Amino acid sequence: MPGKLTNDIGTIVIDDHVLASIAGASAMECYGLVGMAAKSAAGGLVELLKREHSSKGVKVVTESDEITIELFVIVEFGTRISVVANNIIEKVKYNIEHLTGMNVKKVNINVQGVRVQK
Repeated sequence: MPGKLTNDIGTIVIDDHVLASIAGASAMECYGLVGMAAKSAAGGLVELLKREHSSKGVKVVTESDEITIELFVIVEFGTRISVVANNIIEKVKYNIEHLTGMNVKKVNINVQGVRVQK
């Protein structure tokens, strides 16, 4: 369900795909993140998505004026996963709230893998 903002002039409808694009782009700016993973990690195989498809690693649920965001990520080996996850949560929450004016209820991070650089 798309997000809606209503004021005395009218209603603004923001599609979930737009919110997913903002969240994916915001997450990709964070240090320690290799990239986004596909949401359907069936069989234990995780696919690293290219930068232009980063919104496919994001699930957005909108309820009235609150947003719940779920991110599927791959982090870099040697970084503290908790620190990377907290940075992603803060960045995504700030950008969504700043750009849309809607409230972010929750940002969930699902670490799908760790990438070792050779």
